[in-house]
Amino acid sequence: MTATTHPSTHARAAPTRLIGKARRLVQTIAQPWLAQFVLRIALAVPFWKSGMLKWDGFLQLKDTAVYLFADEFRLHLPGGPYPFPAPATVAFLSGCGEVLLPVLLVLGLGTRFAALGLLAMTGVIELTIPEGWPIHLTWAAMALAIAAWGPGRLSVDHWLGDRAPRS
Repeated sequence: MTATTHPSTHARAAPTRLIGKARRLVQTIAQPWLAQFVLRIALAVPFWKSGMLKWDGFLQLKDTAVYLFADEFRLHLPGGPYPFPAPATVAFLSGCGEVLLPVLLVLGLGTRFAALGLLAMTGVIELTIPEGWPIHLTWAAMALAIAAWGPGRLSVDHWLGDRAPRS
């Protein structure tokens, strides 16, 4: 020990070094490209699963999908709830969006567009099932993060040139 170093200086330096090592370990594991990829998958899964339940073949909606939009689902707006307009059309568009947009997210193709599409769908879902707000808020946060920071390195969009996050 040198004459100018006080013993308590060494005691304080050890936790600081440990914290620095832990921070570097976290940064090594939690790479931005990995976080972006996991966000894309996490947002895609619930929509894909819901979308697959609506179809009875290629572009053939199940009767239950139309029934839900015609007789069960309501838009909870001021003065409402109100029935969905054109329930067969809304069911078809919903089913298409719930299958196509997650595929785009997983591939990382048109990623920001797909994320904004799922954000809009999340808004409609929230108006339909307002008590589901905790999960809807999670979906909205994931969609906004993907739209804001892009697809990450593990994506078709990155290969096509969408490399810089928006500021």
